[in-house]
Amino acid sequence: MSDVKKFMYLNRRAPYGTIYAWESLEVVLIGAAFDQEVSLMFVDDGVFQLVKGSDTSESDMKNFTPTYRTLGDYGVRHMYVDKASLEARGLTQDDLIEVAWEDWETEEEVDNIVEILDSKEIAKKLEESDVVFSF
Repeated sequence: MSDVKKFMYLNRRAPYGTIYAWESLEVVLIGAAFDQEVSLMFVDDGVFQLVKGSDTSESDMKNFTPTYRTLGDYGVRHMYVDKASLEARGLTQDDLIEVAWEDWETEEEVDNIVEILDSKEIAKKLEESDVVFSF
């Protein structure tokens, strides 16, 4: 039996105004550091966490969106975005950051691990997870 668990981090809230998005990102980094299979899912206002060009200069919060781009370096291979949530907010994949992933041992590379999924695919990914953390 494998000790590796499939952790899904479900992000539902906007990136700024509360600490939920920042805390999620911190927990993701911890899970990845302990060699667990870590995936992220962005639904509802959580999709704003991946929008390019976030500007926090008018707030007291640091812009942590660039940190998402480093997740591939921590072994995170999957980031999923709910298509309906994007569409409801007038966004497309072109509005989102890209996150690259590379396996240094096998030299396998993926240019962008951010995938847009429909509601059936979202439900399947959640069902396949051993643990789901909701933020």
